[in-house]
Amino acid sequence: MSLRLPPPLRAGDTVFITAPSSGVGEALRPRFELAVQVLRQRGLRIRLGRHLFGDGEVGGAAERAAEWQGALLDPGVHWVCAPWGGELAIELLPHLDFERLKAAPPKWVSGFSDLSTLALPLLLCSGWASVHGPNLMELAAEPLDAISAGLFELLFGAQSREATQAGSSRYAGEPADWRLQPSAPLRLDQVSRPRRLRAVMPARAEGRLVGGCLETVARLAGSRYAPLSALPGPRLLYLEACEAGPYEIARTLHSLALHGWFDELGGLLIGRSAAGSGAGFDGWSVLEQLFPGDEVPVLLDLDIGHRPPQWSLLNGAWACVELQADRALLTQRVGA
Repeated sequence: MSLRLPPPLRAGDTVFITAPSSGVGEALRPRFELAVQVLRQRGLRIRLGRHLFGDGEVGGAAERAAEWQGALLDPGVHWVCAPWGGELAIELLPHLDFERLKAAPPKWVSGFSDLSTLALPLLLCSGWASVHGPNLMELAAEPLDAISAGLFELLFGAQSREATQAGSSRYAGEPADWRLQPSAPLRLDQVSRPRRLRAVMPARAEGRLVGGCLETVARLAGSRYAPLSALPGPRLLYLEACEAGPYEIARTLHSLALHGWFDELGGLLIGRSAAGSGAGFDGWSVLEQLFPGDEVPVLLDLDIGHRPPQWSLLNGAWACVELQADRALLTQRVGA
């Protein structure tokens, strides 16, 4: 597979904002407007989709898919993003033409959570190097923390270089209420403690980045939308969970193993999560069974996913994550 990277963003470029999964309700419009203003301050032009405002999914699957694909194919658009994830991005997939996208010039696509459902096939079926990182609504924070701001450094940064992001020293244990305080920043009230699954495992993992939100991308395993073998190994698989219970996480990890997702790995990266534990059982503990040896590094509680801040991961790029004392360091070969 030939990884295709869009050119860096420049002032005057256009951002298309759409909601392929979940729209923005009236109570959160102030937060949305602040996020749009942040993009304008960066010199970007804004276009808003028709399926954007409202609670839940705004429009049918075919309509939302047409708007999403239309933005990806529009030569006047340079970055496509969404306010956040949601629940049902998966219903767009049968309406998308990944062969047509494969032949089209790539552009920036960013986000996480349910947006992983669209980003994974965009990489594996069309070769587009999208970004797993902060969603639009997170960019309205005042002030914006340095790790979340790394998204702009990646999108506007030079190509054909190595880009390094340091891990966080603290993370947000609970989300702020954007309805009460639209510009609320992250409450960085918890100490970050990245770790290895076992102390004898290597503290360094390296390979080509691929992954997403466990609850959503795992549903694609075995389908034509997730041909993982299209991405040459070794792969650096990253997973994070939003709200799944411990036994659901355990079953899902076993299922991914049965589908071969843990083959040809240079490492497994697990993001911080409040999900996966309860009733005296931690669902992530099944990784001990799935990775009985010490050759493949399994690194946990990293800056990925629903307990921000989070890194901006360039899907398909060669990357290295290394634990250094109580911090993690991410290096990505941008443009390679």
